[in-house]
Amino acid sequence: MDLQLEGKRALVTGSSSGIGAAIARALSAEGAIVVVHGRNEARARQIAAELPRPGFVAIGDLATPIGAGKVVDQILGSTGGLDILVNNAGAFRSMPWMASTPDAWLSTYNENVVSMVRMIHAFAPGMKAAKWGRIIQIASRAAVRPRTQMPDYSAGKAAVLNLTVSLAKDLAPFSITVNAVSPGIIVTPAVESQFRQMAHERGWGTDWEDIERNIVREWQYDPCVRLGRPDDVAHTVAFLSSPLAAGISGINLRVDGGGTGTLA
Repeated sequence: MDLQLEGKRALVTGSSSGIGAAIARALSAEGAIVVVHGRNEARARQIAAELPRPGFVAIGDLATPIGAGKVVDQILGSTGGLDILVNNAGAFRSMPWMASTPDAWLSTYNENVVSMVRMIHAFAPGMKAAKWGRIIQIASRAAVRPRTQMPDYSAGKAAVLNLTVSLAKDLAPFSITVNAVSPGIIVTPAVESQFRQMAHERGWGTDWEDIERNIVREWQYDPCVRLGRPDDVAHTVAFLSSPLAAGISGINLRVDGGGTGTLA
């Protein structure tokens, strides 16, 4: 299917690895001009060099006004603006509820919510002037199924869903759609390494299919046949980024294999 993304300018924040890198590759494969963003320049340039079509790199920490400003300047200097903004960058620290201090909450909210707002304020005006745009936030099933080990992250992702709806209403008159995508458990290399270590500790063996079945059972992740892959998220984002998804805005689309277990 042709997603009609040829020549569209796209920024994928936090795309020097994992889900973000997969999204960058998917958009590039559909003809978009992709800006790979990260804080590690070597990794970002490696991902950019591997894209199906030539792209650009922007380096900076979106959790700070200065870092975000540098990223914006790099993008304006290379592409002149954006048609597609994928807010993927974020961070979490796994810690018990009472160990998650107010300062930790502030830091997590800044990294996962305010960083997105900075990019929205920077690039939505250009989309409004062009009367076209796509803004997609990468949220998490934790927004509606919070875990006690990362309460600040879960609450931040709930805020991401909320801002997606209000922004969709605000930008609707300008033919700009705004949506969220909530991955479930996605097997990135880092996640697979963690699960293999867990399997070793619990005597599950080394066969990945056996490990995956045990994870699905232990995390009560039925009815999933398997855990998610980065490309599952990437293909969903590519569709929402396209003109073909013009009728979809203000939604949270889960990519969790049914693991959340509810519709709301």
